[in-house]
Amino acid sequence: MANPAKRARTIALIVCVTAAAALPAAAQVRNSGASPIALKALLAESLSVRLSANAVSFNLIGGSAVNPGNTSITATTTWTVTQPRTLSVYAYFSSATSALTDGAGDNIPSSAFQISDNGGAFNALVNTVPFGGANAGRRLARVRIGLGAATGKRTDTMNFNINLSALPNLPAGSYTGILNIQAQAI
Repeated sequence: MANPAKRARTIALIVCVTAAAALPAAAQVRNSGASPIALKALLAESLSVRLSANAVSFNLIGGSAVNPGNTSITATTTWTVTQPRTLSVYAYFSSATSALTDGAGDNIPSSAFQISDNGGAFNALVNTVPFGGANAGRRLARVRIGLGAATGKRTDTMNFNINLSALPNLPAGSYTGILNIQAQAI
């Protein structure tokens, strides 16, 4: 029978060799080369107008200069731009002669329709603007947007009046029309 001490050393040596074989060798570590991913992110320019409501009613008095609308409307213009621009907000009708009509040939012209913007004086829509009919609009605001204000917002609170002093013989009826609010950044 073999020496018990020699036998224990042999068993210990076998255990150590087996444990060493189970460990990964430093030469077995492999790294792939780096694979780059090019990233590109785009924040597109945008411009929008949101209205607080989309209807205004008037109780007209024939020949009266004071025929206020029943509510004000707030236009909130928001933008994201990538370079300095000039922002303008416009109100306009498609026709200067028939901003509102009764459908039977009787019309209220844009020159009788007035807007007060942010508490300012009432002004008629008598200018030619980039949108709508000739002599049927008005610029409400003009703002220079610099690079420091690439994203922003503006509010215009509008009150309305229809001045019928130049139309003393306007027949009774229901007059309807569409007022457009549009922003432009150039």
